[in-house]
Amino acid sequence: MTDGLLMQKVKEGYLSQASLLFQRYHRRIYLYLGKMAGDYHLAEDLTQNVFEKLILYRKSFELDQNFEGWVYRIAKNVFLDHTKLQNRMRKGSEEELIKAAELPDHQPSPDEAEQKLHTALAALPEQDREVLILTRFQKMKYIEVAALLGTTESNIKVKVYRAMDKLRTQYFQIESI
Repeated sequence: MTDGLLMQKVKEGYLSQASLLFQRYHRRIYLYLGKMAGDYHLAEDLTQNVFEKLILYRKSFELDQNFEGWVYRIAKNVFLDHTKLQNRMRKGSEEELIKAAELPDHQPSPDEAEQKLHTALAALPEQDREVLILTRFQKMKYIEVAALLGTTESNIKVKVYRAMDKLRTQYFQIESI
């Protein structure tokens, strides 16, 4: 059964069908949020929130919608809500902002270059980080990312090119330190 049809069943009240969607998308959403947040413990909580919202907002899903795009939009909104809340709670000290951008120590890094890459990625603006995570780590096609973000495929190609350029610059700045 397709994701859209499963979600249609959930929408109709067959909530047990949501477990199949959870099995199919949990890992991808978790990895996406982990990369966006730079914290995989936080990503666990945020991923749980995504699937709670999937149930809560099930009536807003339309069968002609792309389910994957819909669930990623929920994930993005959950992340943005969390970020806004954190920004409100934060006093704004520079030390706290730097700490929030760093990747957690518990995440194993096979080598120094990979760690620098993750640090550079975390330092990018959110929009740049998002298109790179979706295209490079989540292996989504440009057309899928365009549908998810509500833009054109050519716009996504430009955004990815510019984000890669920023990532490259950021990486070499970190490497020179």
